[in-house]
Amino acid sequence: MPSLPMSPLMGQMMSQPLLISNILEFAARHYGASEIVSRRVEGDMHRYTYRECHQRARRLANALHGLGVRMGDRVATLAWNGYRHLEAYYAVSGSGAVLHTINPRLHPEQVAYIMNHAEDQYLLLDLTFLPVAEAIAAHCKTTKGFILMCDRARMPAESKIPNLLCYEDLINSHSDDYSWPQFDENAAATLCYTSGTTGNPKGALYSHRSTVLHAYGSAMPNALNVSSRDTVMPVVPMFHVNAWGLPYSVPLSGAKLVFPGAALDGKSVYELFENEGVTFSAGVPTVWLGLINYAKQNNLKFSTFRRTVIGGSACPPAMMNTLIDDFGVEVVHAWGMTEMSPLGTTCTLMSKHLELDRDGQRKILQKQGHAVYGVDMKIVDDDGKELPWDGVGYGHLLVRGPWIIAKYYKEEGGDVLQDGWFPTGDVATIDPDGYMQITDRSKDVIKSGGEWIGTIDLENIAMAHPAVLQAACIGVAHPKWDERPLLVVVLRPGQQVSREELLLFFDGKIAKWWLPDDVVFTDALPVGGTGKIQKNKLRDQYKEHKLPTI
Repeated sequence: MPSLPMSPLMGQMMSQPLLISNILEFAARHYGASEIVSRRVEGDMHRYTYRECHQRARRLANALHGLGVRMGDRVATLAWNGYRHLEAYYAVSGSGAVLHTINPRLHPEQVAYIMNHAEDQYLLLDLTFLPVAEAIAAHCKTTKGFILMCDRARMPAESKIPNLLCYEDLINSHSDDYSWPQFDENAAATLCYTSGTTGNPKGALYSHRSTVLHAYGSAMPNALNVSSRDTVMPVVPMFHVNAWGLPYSVPLSGAKLVFPGAALDGKSVYELFENEGVTFSAGVPTVWLGLINYAKQNNLKFSTFRRTVIGGSACPPAMMNTLIDDFGVEVVHAWGMTEMSPLGTTCTLMSKHLELDRDGQRKILQKQGHAVYGVDMKIVDDDGKELPWDGVGYGHLLVRGPWIIAKYYKEEGGDVLQDGWFPTGDVATIDPDGYMQITDRSKDVIKSGGEWIGTIDLENIAMAHPAVLQAACIGVAHPKWDERPLLVVVLRPGQQVSREELLLFFDGKIAKWWLPDDVVFTDALPVGGTGKIQKNKLRDQYKEHKLPTI
């Protein structure tokens, strides 16, 4: 990038670094009485305020300093969504160390790998994950200690981890007399690793500046639209790209926070929504599937729940229609990546779209949406030539912005940028109004006779069938066309549909040459640590599948 010319006249405003600690300080000072409610792994409910959270975060910062944690040191967490995890978010980063949130759904060998790769000094963990920590402790070369996030009464009588520390003992043995240090806003703040579906996970190292800007951008009305009038429950885990930034954007907005802990089944989520008056939530489609099924089976409605953000993978149109039409819940389709902190786009209507009928509006809302300020994007062909925004042509999606990575941690994978743009690995269209729609992952797109077939459309149509619970579409080798679509389907309990009936359901909805060549029925689809269907495993499983058209 060329050097910027020096302005002849500099602004005369205060120069205050954008630091994560400022967010919690602000919440404690200006929304100090707002509640943070957590369902604990111990089974009970915990309640306190932003003011009390700030006090305990300062105690934890003092405790970590007493353990020898210094600026830039990595401190890991293996924990559910809860108040102690939130305290760690601010105590670690606020003190100048780097918070490394670990996905416990990864294989233990991958957990050990990323802890060694990150050179974590300490691991804070929930009781649930003690067996995981015990299995990997001897393999964590840089880790000096393990801190169990519970009180003394819950500490195990014996553990395979020597000198296991008690979180509440550490909190109680230190003062809240702590001043958050001031330092360069470009300093590292948090570290998140990709899910690693192929090869080892790679780290995205976020800065304080990028995180605070992301919190600002995501809270805006056209994005997540968080305000102090909301009660927000992040169902998306705090170990999954920092819960999409909600642990920052919600305190920044002064909203009440509700944490579900480990209980993410439909019944538990519904009861917490009702008991705490949740107005807004965020999560992946699989969570909402469980909630919808529970509510329908028990003929229930929501009394306060009015808006949800769905991301992680595409929201099936049938799910969106059910939430809006049957439950009166606004669905905000969102898209992003670990490498993007993660928010890139959200889908809300413009004023001119309000004149459209229901189907016209839904067609827009099913897209991944408009870029959030701070994110720029474009689509290019295989040669890197930029394609027009006509909503028809699709190409490789590239992005850039202040909360998008320039390189992976420790420069894994080398130079990842293309002329200053980050290649997302997604294939997309962008319409004249700037609404982006993912048609596939570059590695998942089916290339049939030199033409691309997007699998997401085929999956959405299949899941609109009343007998279908889940569907995934993959490419299978074909001697004439190179690849043809194979649909892999999980049926709803007690439902039946034949291959022929399901393929007939596609009639008139797609180009005839897009029609899947075959359907196979299975009991379950392979799902990775972030809740996404692992199509690489499906491709391995069905690589020898013989299509009836051959």
